Amino acid sequence: MSEVKASMAGSVWKIIVAEGDSVTNGQDIIILESMKMEIPIAAEEDGTVKEIKVAEGDFVNEGDVLAFIE
Repeated sequence: MSEVKASMAGSVWKIIVAEGDSVTNGQDIIILESMKMEIPIAAEEDGTVKEIKVAEGDFVNEGDVLAFIE
């Protein structure tokens, strides 16, 4: 199982996938917003979204786990 982590601090603007969805390497799964910029966070491997650890509107710090892919 791999962890999808925040690349920088910001707010979770949009969650694109749901738990149970299949994703491919490089597919955007969450979009963060920081300093009025949208930062897409992509899956780093093919798999299934096992758990989403954040909700839209949550603030995250760099390195926080956003989701798990199996």
